[in-house]
Amino acid sequence: MSLSGYRPRVAFQGEPGAFSEEAAFKLLGTEIELIPCQDFSELFRSPDEGVADYILAPIENTLIGPIHAAVTLLADTSLTKVGEIVIRIGQHLIGCPGAIFEDLEAVESHPAALAQCKRFFAEHPHLVQVKTEDTAGSVARLIRSGDRKRAAIAGRRAAELYGGAILKENIEDSPENYTRFLLLQTTEVNKS
Repeated sequence: MSLSGYRPRVAFQGEPGAFSEEAAFKLLGTEIELIPCQDFSELFRSPDEGVADYILAPIENTLIGPIHAAVTLLADTSLTKVGEIVIRIGQHLIGCPGAIFEDLEAVESHPAALAQCKRFFAEHPHLVQVKTEDTAGSVARLIRSGDRKRAAIAGRRAAELYGGAILKENIEDSPENYTRFLLLQTTEVNKS
């Protein structure tokens, strides 16, 4: 997608290490500039504000259905679909280095990630679920805090990027866990 040195700016919801970042690289390659957005509202505003040329938004997941926040904003926008990708989502329980699963009291992540792990939480009802804006951001905050009684749910890349320890792998309810992402742009964007 790179045109003579031009690196398309692609906004995504979350921090580096988020599944949206992985989807962007798989769809567009590495010659892009990624723009992390704190929430879906910021993501969908980014093209109009001149921050990004494209956005990559998760629209639906095989385990939980539509990603309602993104679908609602998509319905209210004039953005146009220019691409699509589906990626496998492996949710991992990530703790601080030295954390022990049996000592955990709380687990934080994006509501969609928590919802994809219902069976895990049913098997471990003592774990308090804490909703946050982002999977990878949850790992980053956890590692900065050093709290060994908390964990986060995110992908393997987030653990590697922020130095987290994977305490349990693939805790999602089914291995058939896929998310569909749409690549969207304003109709005026044309960098040819």
